Amino acid sequence: MKCRFCQTTLQRVFVDLGEQPSANALVSSEQLDLQEPEYSLKVFVCEKCFLVQIPTVHTADDIFAGNYVYFSSYSKSWVEHARQYVEKLTAQKNLGPKSLVVEVASNDGYLLQHFVNKNIPCLGVDPAANCAEAARKKGVDTHIDFFGAALARKLSDDHGQADLLLGNNVFAHVPDLNDFTEGLSILLKPDGILTLEFPHLAKLIENNQFDTIYD
Repeated sequence: MKCRFCQTTLQRVFVDLGEQPSANALVSSEQLDLQEPEYSLKVFVCEKCFLVQIPTVHTADDIFAGNYVYFSSYSKSWVEHARQYVEKLTAQKNLGPKSLVVEVASNDGYLLQHFVNKNIPCLGVDPAANCAEAARKKGVDTHIDFFGAALARKLSDDHGQADLLLGNNVFAHVPDLNDFTEGLSILLKPDGILTLEFPHLAKLIENNQFDTIYD
């Protein structure tokens, strides 16, 4: 197994949570007596670059593509956080009708809907078709695909580069960090702003947040 960032062989275990069913793999009442598929949730730390990670044992297509069960709008406090973010960045970057905002892993349009309400052009990118459909109902133009360098070039050609590029709770899920990061650099204007939100490892350790580790 190789580190997904620097390709160093992974040997040191950070924590081993055993065999676990996939996160958000909700079962019906009729399925309660059936054995769920389980996957190894052994977490490694790279001894060269110190990235803490799980090996890819469950493919991104299986988890995110198709009928993804979690909608960001389920959390009212998260939607409010997104609204406040939009207010702050709109003022900070002086965004307007000639700007372009792109969100990677835009889910159901929980955040970009606030830019739509301000008549600021925006584009969402998400691999889950059902999430994209929900976003489109909010007026959020959404491209269904996994993000990376190749897609970033296509989106840049089709829509132009982004004045504001963001990704919330996606960076820690990316199998190919280098390709994803290259895509961000391709799609962002030279004077644009990039923001990424993701959990902090130190907080996980300090607060024993082992339940935030999942495939």
